Amino acid sequence: MANHPDPLLETEFFKELIKQLRAQDSLGRHDSAPAQALLEPFILSPERKQVIPLTAALDSATQSRIEAFYNALCALIERECGRIAVPMMNLSAEGFGRVIITVGKLVVLDKTLRDAHRFGFASLSVMKDEADKILSVALNIIGKHSDVAGM
Repeated sequence: MANHPDPLLETEFFKELIKQLRAQDSLGRHDSAPAQALLEPFILSPERKQVIPLTAALDSATQSRIEAFYNALCALIERECGRIAVPMMNLSAEGFGRVIITVGKLVVLDKTLRDAHRFGFASLSVMKDEADKILSVALNIIGKHSDVAGM
């Protein structure tokens, strides 16, 4: 049976996310890694999530994945509206914090993060749905308040 690539990986979101993940790798260790291998840590089945303790320290790899996810969203927001989108993230070592995305003086995303050490999605499809939802809301806010976004 032939190995068919997942069509989700051809979407703009996943192309950008892969770009962001590769950009974090300053030594180029993942340059030849397939997209699926780079995305695998984002997928947390219920069984895999259950293995992660409820209280755990946030490791740098997980923090980098969170940053890549929101950086990819910012790049897509910029592409869609032509204005710079800036992510700001504050996470405690225990995995609690907040992500804010601004465009100009406009806040287009304000999300509280809890248990960030368990950051992940049940599937690529669920991750894409969440990204699409965030992108749609952000672009809607920008459309309604373009004067503030332009400041």
